[in-house]
Amino acid sequence: MDLTRFKLLTFDVVGTCIDFEKGVLDAIRELGGPAAADLSDDAIFKPYVEARDIYHGRTSEAFGDVYRHISTVLGLETANHNADLFQLRLLQLPAFADAPQALGRLRKYYRLCAMTNSDRTAFSAYHWTLGLPFHDAVTCDDAGVPKPNPRVFDYSRGRASALGINQDEILHVAQSQHHDIGVAKALGYTTCWIQRRYNQEGYGGSPDPAEYTVPDLHLHSLADLADAVQAAFHK
Repeated sequence: MDLTRFKLLTFDVVGTCIDFEKGVLDAIRELGGPAAADLSDDAIFKPYVEARDIYHGRTSEAFGDVYRHISTVLGLETANHNADLFQLRLLQLPAFADAPQALGRLRKYYRLCAMTNSDRTAFSAYHWTLGLPFHDAVTCDDAGVPKPNPRVFDYSRGRASALGINQDEILHVAQSQHHDIGVAKALGYTTCWIQRRYNQEGYGGSPDPAEYTVPDLHLHSLADLADAVQAAFHK
């Protein structure tokens, strides 16, 4: 793939740049009481994915209910203040260690646009955590729907076209097969799958895709992508 042909990189944020799995696991084990200490990652992720499907509202508002569902299913502490703290913790998710620097490196070569299911409030927090690398952002507040709804990609493409950027000049970068890679590839985008869980089984805190989509580029980190881009531009 000729990485020099792209003008715009669009990014999934939570899961690709922001390590939501670590944030969710740490928060559940901290807030859930003694019963949470011995739970496996998969035991926590199963009701988390269920809850996020049920309570799919705005990130800055829905996660108290997500916690209540998880804690009820797993028999954890269910006090309202725990749910409130979980909501707060979801606005304080950590970045992947490689993400801020890698995004800064990529910004030297491309326009960067976030495409996130987070609402504008949550995205603002995550953007700050990442060092404010994005030139533009499309949130669920802007598109009115979350990924994998194709309307998110349509909305983003419209913004790009206003700048004279064609779809074949866009590379979509994401970790979620379900939310991003499958729908992006079906819509004709060139895709880069950042397989954050390359050394773990399953899809963790993301829903299992209906089917696996072969990406155009398959890497394990944003640092890998930044290295590949830098090599391409400096041949």
